[in-house]
Amino acid sequence: MSQTSFYRAFEDRYRGSRETIKERLRAYAPFTAPLLQAGAPARALDLGCGRGEWLELLGEQGFEAQGVDLDDGMLAACRERGLAARHQDALAALREQPEGSLALVSAFHLVEHLPFELVQDLIADALRALRPGGLLIMETPNPENLTVGATSFYRDPTHVRPLPPDLLGFAADHAGFARQRIVRLQEEAQLHTDAPLGVINVLEGVSPDYAVVAQKTAAAETLAPFDAPFDAAWGITLGRLAQRYEDQRAGQHAEIHHILARLARRDEELAQASDIRLAQLERALHEQREAHAAHQELHEQHRRLAAEQEARIVRAEAHAAEMSQRVVDLLSSSSWRVTEPLRRAATLYYRVRSAQREGRLASGAKARAKRLVRRAGGAVLRRPGLKRLARAALRRVPALEARLYALMLEREAAPVVLQEQTGELSPRAARVYRQLKQEQARKTHADSD
Repeated sequence: MSQTSFYRAFEDRYRGSRETIKERLRAYAPFTAPLLQAGAPARALDLGCGRGEWLELLGEQGFEAQGVDLDDGMLAACRERGLAARHQDALAALREQPEGSLALVSAFHLVEHLPFELVQDLIADALRALRPGGLLIMETPNPENLTVGATSFYRDPTHVRPLPPDLLGFAADHAGFARQRIVRLQEEAQLHTDAPLGVINVLEGVSPDYAVVAQKTAAAETLAPFDAPFDAAWGITLGRLAQRYEDQRAGQHAEIHHILARLARRDEELAQASDIRLAQLERALHEQREAHAAHQELHEQHRRLAAEQEARIVRAEAHAAEMSQRVVDLLSSSSWRVTEPLRRAATLYYRVRSAQREGRLASGAKARAKRLVRRAGGAVLRRPGLKRLARAALRRVPALEARLYALMLEREAAPVVLQEQTGELSPRAARVYRQLKQEQARKTHADSD
């Protein structure tokens, strides 16, 4: 395979398709369009025309464009499209041009193939051949793009050295051009937005190509239509992209710091809330323990009281049993039986004495007499024989008969019989006396059963 065929195949793979390159070259329209408005024919010479994309675009815009190249494979691609391209050295073709005869001299991806002395010669010869206000366009890979400067530039074995934008621009100024503009090209559109940047954007995002567009001096009215493109901002520099990256990183760090500070405050609030909650739980647990201890103490007191009460009941029952036995023994004793008449006499004495003090002695005696009469009358009435004798005797004393009948028919009033009084006894003696009487009645009832 020949060298010419190799380079064309290489360009087809790594340069990009014709349509892609042609679309990229439309970026120069703001510079080239005013060249067609001068009225005179606009002749253009493209040095190193390659496959002819630029020649084709210039012809479509109205230029009389010619191209030169040393690669027959590239020239064949131009001829296939009927473009005016010939095999000739770039500097030789430029030097053949009459002074002031060209509106445009272009060199796309040519200067990086030349020693710098020849680049300076090319710039000087272009200045001579251009008409006043004419343009020199030199496009080359941009070494500001770190990936281009470190890697892709050396992919083409015919490249000599990368040219920094400031060097090529200074060369145009030094040669005598009225003004020059560094035009950075082909960067991704999103890099002109506020989209987040990564390290890869800093390494590869800078405009991969740039061009120095230099203009020959001319009258002010000739230069004025070109002011807008010369004053415009073109592409992205490494410094600008790196600064944007740093600003975004600083913003991200500030945001992260803000988030971390907010999280720290939140953690502190949660810790405080947790401490408060823990203190509340500890207090509740302490209160619960105190309540449990109080409950246990109350339960223990209740148990002791129950035990004491049970012991008291047992002692009381034992004492009652003992007292009961004593009462039984007392009631069963001969001394109790011997002293009974005395007790009855004493009780009767106290009752009569109490009735006398209270004025109840006469009424009590009268009530007792009435009861005796009624009992006797009742007994007589229950015996027919006695009844007949009593009636026969009473008929002789009518007043007594009437009185007895009235007494028998009279509703018996509430008894005023002297109760067994213990008023003359002390409270303790009276209580013992009643207990003895009750126990005696119980024993009598038990014996009868």
